[in-house]
Amino acid sequence: MLDDTDRRLLRQLQADPLAPISELAERCAMQPATATRRLDKLTRQGVLKGQHATIDWAALGYAVEVSLRFTLDKTQSNAFDDFQAAARQIPEVIAIQTFLGVVDVRLSVVARDMAHYQTLYRDHILTLPHIAELEALMHVATIKSSETLPI
Repeated sequence: MLDDTDRRLLRQLQADPLAPISELAERCAMQPATATRRLDKLTRQGVLKGQHATIDWAALGYAVEVSLRFTLDKTQSNAFDDFQAAARQIPEVIAIQTFLGVVDVRLSVVARDMAHYQTLYRDHILTLPHIAELEALMHVATIKSSETLPI
């Protein structure tokens, strides 16, 4: 699907997502118009989904991060849909992932401090529908975090 030129362009974009097209094109030995056309093509194909800002939650005062793993009561036909709809309504939930296996859903949650987390847990997390089991994992450190792919 990707040729070597596309791979080179994507590697440069991953390395410096804020670089102007002219710089990306120069690094890839192509004209800016060619780089633009290729990036547009990759976007249409769904390879390039856009750019986003990475926010340092701790810098904004959110010092606590917790990963919550849920097993849902799957005897309820709408357990996943109800759970996900309710979880989306909690502003402190920054990610929702679903899985196959023992764990059905994982939520990443941020809080200002432990008191805020306790309130969030009691008033919002525990009220989510169809919970059969819940495990909370307190985030201690990020060892590696990368969205760069080896292309």
